[in-house]
Amino acid sequence: MREIAWDEICADVRALRIISPAYAGKDGELTAVLQYVYQSVVAGEQHRALAKLFLRIAVEEMRHLQILGKLIVRLGASPLFTACPPYPVSFYSASCVCYARRPCEMLNADIRAEECAIAEYTRMLALVECGGVRAVIEDILAEEREHLRLLREARDAGLPPRG
Repeated sequence: MREIAWDEICADVRALRIISPAYAGKDGELTAVLQYVYQSVVAGEQHRALAKLFLRIAVEEMRHLQILGKLIVRLGASPLFTACPPYPVSFYSASCVCYARRPCEMLNADIRAEECAIAEYTRMLALVECGGVRAVIEDILAEEREHLRLLREARDAGLPPRG
């Protein structure tokens, strides 16, 4: 991810409304972090390679969450865990997480979630005008595409192998 030019980003209600769901909406980065951490724990020792993949992606999604939180602050709101900052309504619920326990179900849920994230970030790019915000979205989008590639590769390789 490239260096973010925070000084190019200022209060912008329109951009805030566009990017906020990606922060803590039901299909946003907070859900991704929690889901991948959950899956890493569930896969555990029995499916070590898959657990490592889930944790690796969780850490990257956590960085996306932090960056979007900082972006929300620069755009003029508090980074509340809600899909519509700055309004303290519809707070995030962990019921958004997919609690599948079988590795194949986890991978399929994650692939769908990454496809959804890619579509959402692509939609955002078509709407956001600020170059600094666009650069952030482009970088996150590139990493989401990499997550999708890794998950499809794991599914197609028949992961999870033991070990």
